[in-house]
Amino acid sequence: MSAYELNEEHRAIEEAVARICAKYDDAFWSETDETGRFPEPFVADMAAGGWLGCAFPEAYGGAGLGLVEAAIVMKTVAQSGAGFSGASAIHLNIFGPKPIEKFGTEAQKQAYLPKLLSGEHKMCFAVTEPNAGLETAAITTRATRTNEGYTITGRKIWTTSAQRADKILILARTTPREEAARPTDGLSLFYCDFDRTAIDAKPIPKMGRKAVECNMLFIEDLKVPHDALIGEEGKGFKYILSGLNPERVLFAVEAIGLGRAALSRAAQYAKERVVFGRPIGMNQGVAHPLAKSWCELEAAELMAMKAAALFDAGLECGAEANAAKYLGAEAGYHACEAAVLAHGGMGYAKEYQVERMFRESMIARIAPVSREMILNFVAERVLGLPKSY
Repeated sequence: MSAYELNEEHRAIEEAVARICAKYDDAFWSETDETGRFPEPFVADMAAGGWLGCAFPEAYGGAGLGLVEAAIVMKTVAQSGAGFSGASAIHLNIFGPKPIEKFGTEAQKQAYLPKLLSGEHKMCFAVTEPNAGLETAAITTRATRTNEGYTITGRKIWTTSAQRADKILILARTTPREEAARPTDGLSLFYCDFDRTAIDAKPIPKMGRKAVECNMLFIEDLKVPHDALIGEEGKGFKYILSGLNPERVLFAVEAIGLGRAALSRAAQYAKERVVFGRPIGMNQGVAHPLAKSWCELEAAELMAMKAAALFDAGLECGAEANAAKYLGAEAGYHACEAAVLAHGGMGYAKEYQVERMFRESMIARIAPVSREMILNFVAERVLGLPKSY
């Protein structure tokens, strides 16, 4: 499936999402970037349109669509000029609660999902830890059994939107690593109230996307009931893995949409800006980097849509999803860089938006997995090369 084979339903999704995004102009996103104010009205409009639940079953308040449709939604949001400030504000809702749908009980699904998909409940997802990073099996946050349920204590980092969350999906160790058969065993997934008497969330000052904050969490004796456990105890790592490929695809298309937004602005500027009596777009030194970026973005989108289509068909898509994330992140970054350079000195000015986009373009190169780890995956799993670490 390619970007040029979208059916009528897909184009209708693009148009509907674009209409919502059109209400939020560059001034709106500049203001969120300057103040750090969360884009509440934008999220409320997306929730009212039913887009937060686009990839969830209708039985729980979703639209019953797939990853292809979710990718179209997120690319359209980023491409509107919202970039990651808009995409990240709703990203977690799109696939974040999937472990609840796939592994939770029917009672949990009915109790949790409709309120998440409507926007009534606001969730954050806590996995990464300061001393573990990409090595998820090394997390030390501990969930200890009690008569009433579990008590969770530990630290998490880079937890998005914890300042506004009233719910938390958290991965914690229920069996010490040294007692587990494998390092990835003994991790369990919990969904519970974000109890601010037991969780202290400290925002992390960062390079871009100020409106959607990331946090360090300090968790001390967080009491959760037995029914907060999602699925089986000790199987949390497996549950997390099930959502990695969709997340890579969504990061890819968000970066692609951001790159397209920057490229569009650069092309327009290159047509209008006259130096030495001619538009700067006549100069190949300006035109060629922009043309190259267009090619890279198109190619990356083809891989992302292929991965999404494979996922929706229930087929193996690990290589394609990882490749899409790598290609999308790189293409988005290079397009934003080319856009800044095409603007010359004005590219460094906030007025033209591309400096904001350039700062945000770094996100997909770093998260949720590094470029180097993706290349490791491809080298080992696709090419059959020996593991390097």
